[in-house]
Amino acid sequence: MNTLEKATDDELATLLTDGSEAAFDSIYERYWRKLYNEAFKRINDSSDSEEIVQDIFVDLWHKRASRRIENLRGYLLGAVRYQVFAVYHKRKNLPAFEEPLDYMAFSTDNADSNFLRDELLTSIHQWLETQPEKRREIFRLRFLEGLSTIEIAEQLDISRKTVQNQLNTSQQSLRESIGRLLIVIILLLRP
Repeated sequence: MNTLEKATDDELATLLTDGSEAAFDSIYERYWRKLYNEAFKRINDSSDSEEIVQDIFVDLWHKRASRRIENLRGYLLGAVRYQVFAVYHKRKNLPAFEEPLDYMAFSTDNADSNFLRDELLTSIHQWLETQPEKRREIFRLRFLEGLSTIEIAEQLDISRKTVQNQLNTSQQSLRESIGRLLIVIILLLRP
């Protein structure tokens, strides 16, 4: 049995920064499946998903001394999302709703891309404030915290189907709310 199995993420991150191989192994065991699933649900390719997770853990180990990770789970899930965007970019087949975000991420004009990103985030936050409290909480847990529908259902003590319905409703509402802004952004960012 791994002696660090019950260690918190913060403890593991600190030990990793100090070069602990045991902490790295614990992080790997704790998160590899979750990261793989996160990548796979976005790109639906097992080989690319495995490569993404492998790259994340290699990077985590190689840069362990220079990284100060305050939220290990969030850091790793963010790394997956970034790698998935890189795969989309390489394939040139971005999902329609992610395309403007990708253009912003890879834009050469930082001032414009930062401004447009801020405008989009402001619009999303304004939309979020108009949502019913429970839907807002479900949206936050799913897209900002990265929890699965099962984890959200357990945490809020509601059915998984309710979580899925609320997410579908919020995604449709968000698309309608910021759709025009996305079109403007796409037009502004096209070369």
